[in-house]
Amino acid sequence: MEIELVRRWIEEAVLGLGLCPFAGEPWHAGRVRLTVTEATSEQQLLDDLCLEVTTLDETDPELLETTLLIIPKLLRSFEDYNQFLDLADELFDTHGWTGRFQLASFHPDYQFAGTKPGDPENLTNRSPYPLLHVLRESTVSRALEEHTNPDQIPETNIATLRALSDERRKAIFNYLPTN
Repeated sequence: MEIELVRRWIEEAVLGLGLCPFAGEPWHAGRVRLTVTEATSEQQLLDDLCLEVTTLDETDPELLETTLLIIPKLLRSFEDYNQFLDLADELFDTHGWTGRFQLASFHPDYQFAGTKPGDPENLTNRSPYPLLHVLRESTVSRALEEHTNPDQIPETNIATLRALSDERRKAIFNYLPTN
């Protein structure tokens, strides 16, 4: 169930709205791994994250480009999730992954600093469950070099989300607790 909901979010929101111009190629090539963690403690989640990054590190990028760790049983509050990201950063430093891998963060209640909970721009990082998206730095760098104006992506995404009618927004993001 979790994987199917995340798959739908990727296809309808991330790809369907063009929120990540780099996601389509690896997604359609089958090089995105979706994994559900059963972790109920932060230590278990760190162990699962370690396993995911190790798997990514040991697998040829032509076979596996990126992984999304789906967290249905933990970090339900955005504040707890945000605090966990510090532990994840420490894990990356400890294993020498900083500079080789990075995390993109997504949460059902994601809220950028300086925004209100209902502001459309928060939808760019809202997902059905808390997620840890592990990306290869080399892939991110290459994608940014190939994109004509990567600095414009956040503004484009905000404009896209603001341009949606309330009905369309609710239809795409109907899994969110605030809809």
